[in-house]
Amino acid sequence: MFSRLKRSTRRLLALLAVLPATVLLLGTIYMLGMEHLEGTPRTFLESIQWASETLTTTGYGGDNHWNHPLVALFVILGQFMGQFLVFLIFPVFVLPYFEERFEVRLQNVLPKMEGKVLFYRYGLVIDPLLEDFKRTATPFVIFEEDLAQARHLRDRGYDVVFGQLAEDSSVLARVRDARAVVANGGDHRNATCTLIVRELGFTGPLFALADEPLYRAPMLQIGATDVFTPSHVLGAALASRASVRISPPAEGMHLLGENVGMGEFRVRPNSPLAGRRLGELRLRESHGVAVIGAWRGGVFTTSKGPDTVVEPGAILVLVGAPRGLEEVERMAMPIRRSGPIVVAGFGAVGHKVREILRDAGENCVTIDRAAAPGVDVVGNILEHATLVQAGVHEASAVILALSDDGESVFATAAVRDFAPQVPLIVRVLRATNTGRLYRAGADFAISVGEVAGQILAHHLLDEQTLGLESRIKFSRLEAGALAGIHPWRSEALERTGAKIVAVERGTEVIVTFSDEFAIRPDDVLFVCGSLNSLERYRQAF
Repeated sequence: MFSRLKRSTRRLLALLAVLPATVLLLGTIYMLGMEHLEGTPRTFLESIQWASETLTTTGYGGDNHWNHPLVALFVILGQFMGQFLVFLIFPVFVLPYFEERFEVRLQNVLPKMEGKVLFYRYGLVIDPLLEDFKRTATPFVIFEEDLAQARHLRDRGYDVVFGQLAEDSSVLARVRDARAVVANGGDHRNATCTLIVRELGFTGPLFALADEPLYRAPMLQIGATDVFTPSHVLGAALASRASVRISPPAEGMHLLGENVGMGEFRVRPNSPLAGRRLGELRLRESHGVAVIGAWRGGVFTTSKGPDTVVEPGAILVLVGAPRGLEEVERMAMPIRRSGPIVVAGFGAVGHKVREILRDAGENCVTIDRAAAPGVDVVGNILEHATLVQAGVHEASAVILALSDDGESVFATAAVRDFAPQVPLIVRVLRATNTGRLYRAGADFAISVGEVAGQILAHHLLDEQTLGLESRIKFSRLEAGALAGIHPWRSEALERTGAKIVAVERGTEVIVTFSDEFAIRPDDVLFVCGSLNSLERYRQAF
């Protein structure tokens, strides 16, 4: 029976048994010492009173002077024992007992799991996904094996179950009714979780997050529905942001040949474009170019009408006649899209980034503090000499794949100051640091939680894994309801965010439009925009 009690309860009961015995022992020794050594006898009750006052350090009353050396030594030792017990009893015995009694108890078995997703172990990889679950009111339960982490998650308002799966698999008995399971406990623990969950009768989808791709095939063999390697997915996301060969800037641009081009321009604070509305700038009327949208803080926003403000620091995406783009270039800073891609940091993520870029045919230069096979420049990314040696000023993009967010902030500021025209993509460890990196000058800051969360959200929340608002496409469409309207003077068209960049009339492709120009029913329109804005265009026209 005693062994079944909680550890803090057993400690407290042992203390309650030992303390009276200690008081009796000290009181008896004191009574004998006072009678035979001091020659001033004390009653048993007086001796017990002295022992309790000594152990509790509350003072002595009458007995405060002793003549015999042995009695004095005994009293001194008793006083030190009392001090020691005061500092030992409360933090070790009493406080843990009351903490367990008054805190909200953690669950130690799964609740009813119908319609819920089970997450095995918490981690930064799944943190953004958990926030998405809360935002969409999607029910989930976290099984956590670390007590401090479980309490922290409970304080955040998550439904948490605490236990040790390897010791007692019955805590997951209700998992058979779960909608899905996500294993995030490391490769070996994930294997244990997968086997136990399947043994308990769960037949639904089980997704495992692997540290090493080597474990992917065995995990699938023992029951995982799919296995993802977050660090490699992050490497692919960083590489695709940097390389136009992996992720072309616009789909379908070949339809217009050399008649229409696309440009990306960073708006400097002192640029004549900064802070002004598109209606004031009249870029289409003056230069024959249309602003499709702008990148700001890693988010692409389509321009929707003349009231759209051009923000300093944003990267504008424009389409139009090549000559018009050259004219706008003089008002802003063009974004380089030629030259090598520089990768700083050659850990697991940096190694994967380099591998993907090389496979895509990109010229890649790697920087790391330590010499290793695959490292082209040995040095610190913060040093001017290292940036010069790596050719950062001539790069088409810089990827910071560093393993510390604090170091990434300093490196971001250093690279942005050295090469303001170069796109800067930064790896983020903690999603909460993303805003700091954008303020330091990053164009794109991507965390492992963001990319892993997008993949899992696609399977668990039926959400798209790519932001449709950021994928630009050219479409060749019939005139439809736009017949008789000027391509640049339709409020309904502006509200969709899509832009008519050219009109095919017979064998002629028209890219600049006079004030009297009107779309004919038999014209073919070349429309550019994000996938969302093109869908709005189709619904409207």
